Amino acid sequence: MAPRAAAEPWFDDTTEPEPHAARRKKILEAHPEVRGLFGHNPELKWQALCLVGVQLSVAYYTRLMSWPVLIAVAYFFGGFLQHGLWSVIHECSHNQAFGYKYPLPNQLLGILANLPMGFPCAVAFKRYHLMHHKYQGNAKMDADVPTEFEARLFGTSAIGKLIFVILQPFFYYTRPLFVNPLPPTRLELFNIAVQLAFDYVLLSHWGLKPFVYLIGGFFLTMGLHPLAGHFISDHMQLTKGHETYSYYGWMNQLMWNEGYHNEHHDFPNVPNKRLSELRDMVPEVYSQLPSYDSWPGVVWRFITDPSVSLGSRIRRLEVPQKAATNVSPSWSTEEGDTTGE
Repeated sequence: MAPRAAAEPWFDDTTEPEPHAARRKKILEAHPEVRGLFGHNPELKWQALCLVGVQLSVAYYTRLMSWPVLIAVAYFFGGFLQHGLWSVIHECSHNQAFGYKYPLPNQLLGILANLPMGFPCAVAFKRYHLMHHKYQGNAKMDADVPTEFEARLFGTSAIGKLIFVILQPFFYYTRPLFVNPLPPTRLELFNIAVQLAFDYVLLSHWGLKPFVYLIGGFFLTMGLHPLAGHFISDHMQLTKGHETYSYYGWMNQLMWNEGYHNEHHDFPNVPNKRLSELRDMVPEVYSQLPSYDSWPGVVWRFITDPSVSLGSRIRRLEVPQKAATNVSPSWSTEEGDTTGE
């Protein structure tokens, strides 16, 4: 593989801590009323059941569709539902469906929301996602950080980065196996078994088309899709010195405020539905941070701007001495300490 050019955008390595713990502390000192937003979202379980029901109903009727129509429906309709289900899994990873006192029901709801995706990921996502919060930007602990191999492979050309965006689901779900492989837990194995059993029953009774609609649509729309822009916008360093970005456009309504990413990293114990209230409570902080109003616009810039690559990330190389493999940080509680330590 050819060495990278000297001017090629590359990782900004730092020994500075991630910014959210310090900002969280300052915000709580200045605005103690923020604690009133802590808690969970009781409506989430009903939203999840609705999404699962609609997605499976559409999958059933794809048996009557031609293949071109099926692919179009999977992308232009099912893709939005898939991202909604992904948001449910994300919320469940923070115990936002039933509260921090009931981690297992939260995980089980995540497994239920996982079913229409066709690919088991809910439980493993929680483990790696909490590590992403606690060790943000750490090259060994945070599997959200692209590898140097990926950065060199796709480079700065528009074609290379377009290929990455299309293949993004593959790298997103396989990268942890290379960066920070963890032995599967019993709940992960349960997630896999339930998903495989569901897929088998679906294929046996409904046939191939519903299965392709679900799992094909999942991988198709987690790459080059308007809502998938958040995978790029969340932490790609498009403004020098800033490693987390929020999106405040209308598509937040389709993903329950997933775009409020600075707010979410500052306060993971605030449900997504209240993140807009958090922003309004602390305008002197969040209005000063770089943000976006278009996810497709971010993806377009990522692809076409030669000064941006997968190496446009702030990265930490030092491995924490007490790096945990089964993270359960204190800020996953509703009322506990929110320092993330």
